Amino acid sequence: MIRTKSVHSSIEPKTDGLRLLVARFRGRGLPKDRYDVWMPNLGPSEELLRAAQEGAITWAEFKRRYRAELFESGPIDDRNRTIRNRGQKFTLRLLTELGKRGTVTLMCHCPEDASQCHRHVLASVLRQGE
Repeated sequence: MIRTKSVHSSIEPKTDGLRLLVARFRGRGLPKDRYDVWMPNLGPSEELLRAAQEGAITWAEFKRRYRAELFESGPIDDRNRTIRNRGQKFTLRLLTELGKRGTVTLMCHCPEDASQCHRHVLASVLRQGE
């Protein structure tokens, strides 16, 4: 099961499962016991995050660009002709599989009730892979 919550919400060991901080920035002063693994590569790019925070792009545009970033090919694909990375394809596949076998909780710094948060977009991507 793929869940989402704020990294500042209460820790629920029985229901949270694997707690992943999927934010580009860990956050100053954030205790490491708030999450199990920090995966900054699954957060939106600094440029995209800044554009969203400044209101320079719509939520729909943010979602479109963030999804594209998740699957964007990089320079490593130029060096590997047979098996291409395609962005986070293998990481996303692993998280989808872990979500089938147990609970994976995606967390970021947004408030628990924030509906416009990249963790919800990421959860949607992972659920589509189920």
